[in-house]
Amino acid sequence: MTFNAYLKNTRIFFFTFLIFLMLLTRGAHLLTSVSLPDASFALFLIGGMLLKKPKWFISLFAASILIDLITLSINPTNQIPINLGYLGLLPSYGIMWLIGLYVSKTKDILKFVIFSALGTFVSFMISTQSYYLLSNKFPGITIQESIQTGWEYFPHSFIYTMSYLIAYWGIQSLLRRQFVSQKATAL
Repeated sequence: MTFNAYLKNTRIFFFTFLIFLMLLTRGAHLLTSVSLPDASFALFLIGGMLLKKPKWFISLFAASILIDLITLSINPTNQIPINLGYLGLLPSYGIMWLIGLYVSKTKDILKFVIFSALGTFVSFMISTQSYYLLSNKFPGITIQESIQTGWEYFPHSFIYTMSYLIAYWGIQSLLRRQFVSQKATAL
């Protein structure tokens, strides 16, 4: 197998695994009745770190939409906001992807945590504000009211996203160390 074929297979595996995790944590959970917190922000940052290319971002974004549409078709009572406000997810996920690209080469956990936290905050603000201001579910809402209303959801979203990202950092650090120690032993 050539190195390029190996990289392609690795990216396909990572992409498939990210979709699986999204299925487990998004919306009404198509695969399980256990309600896991949404990991979408974290998965897009991890996608930026691992997959890098825009085609993978577009594919993961399309998969997130497909998951929401399938969830709605199975259970129309779900509160998934497919409306004009849904468009706010594109820049929100894009920011997380770009931050993933930026931190992909770092070995500094502090840099990873700081940029992940900033990205999570900005992405949350964009997604919630676009939902409240563009969805037509809250006619006449002011920006100040939408910030106050959305703010109550921020702590949970932030804690869940950062928990997923710190868990990812720990797992990939252990795997990297294991791979490096095996490589050194083989020499």
